[in-house]
Amino acid sequence: MKEVRLDSISKSYLKGQMAIDHVSFEVNCGELFGLIGPDGAGKTTLFRILTTLLLADSGSAIVSGNDVVKDYKNIRKSVGYMPGKFSLYQDLTVRENLHFFATMFNTTIEENYELVKEIYFQIEPFNQRRAGNLSGGMKQKLALCCALIHNPKVLFLDEPTTGVDAVSRKEFWEMLKRLKDKGITILVSTPYMDEASLCEKIALIQEGKILSVDTPSAIIAQYPKQLYAVKSHQMGKLLDKLRRTPEIDSANAFGEYHHITFVEDKPIEKEQLAQLLQLNEELIMTNTTPTIEDCFIDLMKAS
Repeated sequence: MKEVRLDSISKSYLKGQMAIDHVSFEVNCGELFGLIGPDGAGKTTLFRILTTLLLADSGSAIVSGNDVVKDYKNIRKSVGYMPGKFSLYQDLTVRENLHFFATMFNTTIEENYELVKEIYFQIEPFNQRRAGNLSGGMKQKLALCCALIHNPKVLFLDEPTTGVDAVSRKEFWEMLKRLKDKGITILVSTPYMDEASLCEKIALIQEGKILSVDTPSAIIAQYPKQLYAVKSHQMGKLLDKLRRTPEIDSANAFGEYHHITFVEDKPIEKEQLAQLLQLNEELIMTNTTPTIEDCFIDLMKAS
């Protein structure tokens, strides 16, 4: 069963700038779905349309069987939304914020406590602290509790791990997996390509256009060429030479290595590459498996 379905959704802002350009995809019931793309790709606009906070210029979208335009009241009752910017009441305490959001949906903290218990347990010691005085990780957990307190069918999380530490990021994704196991459909947007592998299915988005929709493993399997990882003592100089060599199709920095592909997709040894580059220093070169970021860059070039 499809919990979310978009059909050619488009949205433009001032001067005809397309924020969303004929976007279509589907999300299965109970799926953990990732919308992956850099800042300005259109992720927030898309989430605002799906949560009925913004009207699309054209196209249609269904959330939990409800049209985002005609049935917006039903959608607002059945979804949880955690915006990218912390938007809870900073002058209210942790407990007061949670109570307020429960009241807004005609429920109580006690009624849905089992759903938020695991997350709330971590912030309960700070019940009387004002939300504005919480750390980034604690704000994140409080916002998630408030988005869940009415037991939504679909949870929209807009860049929930931006600005939090690595430990909090890991904890957050573990919480999402457990929420998914309870039957909640989760759509999460992120600019972090490494988080794509934590989703069951992903959509890669750039400049309002969908580049690919599939499982992370399937997208990686579709990478069209053999990818190599290379490094030397002078990485900046090496990257410059790689990009100026006609036989090399792509060259991008990835951590301590540069990832490269060749125009002619055939096996090549590091001695041959060193000769092409007229490189005198030692060169390390190995075959490597593409990452989602490699795939994103390749799809972006092709679009």
